[in-house]
Amino acid sequence: MNIRVIGKNIEPTESIKAKIESKMEKLQQYLNIDTDIKVTISAERECQKIEVTIAPVKGHIIRAEDSQKDLYSAIDTVYDKLYKQLRKYKTRIKNRKHNSQSIRFENIEDYDFDNDIEEKDIKIKRVKKFSIKPMSSEEAILQMELLGHDFYMFRNSENDKISTVYKRNGLGYGIIEEN
Repeated sequence: MNIRVIGKNIEPTESIKAKIESKMEKLQQYLNIDTDIKVTISAERECQKIEVTIAPVKGHIIRAEDSQKDLYSAIDTVYDKLYKQLRKYKTRIKNRKHNSQSIRFENIEDYDFDNDIEEKDIKIKRVKKFSIKPMSSEEAILQMELLGHDFYMFRNSENDKISTVYKRNGLGYGIIEEN
């Protein structure tokens, strides 16, 4: 595993790095040897934030984040979230009859358009661009759950249309397809 710790507004101490590495190494049983793990820690006024991105796990990106006053507690919480996601992912793959590839965000670019749009209440804070690869709706739901998002855009492998899967309030999932 390749663990990379990055600090924003904070310099990661050796003890923080050691804590992060020990927690991430506990996840090793679920990951390939060549898996990249990016850990970003940041300090704001009264809280410490940790964001962890694991890629690839058979093409899926797994991500978790947490903010707390104590960075060590945030590291523990993020580990618990990642552990739960990885176990869920491994169980679903194990129970599936076929193993197909899924989307992987590549070359994500962030833009800050605060000064470009002059509307009353509408401000685009960030734009993400990524390539869309074909996958089934089941794979899209799995990817959405692994990322912890409420919706996920993908190219449906059954009809080759751009689709969005989303969580419905307690009623399962929905799909929006292009016409």
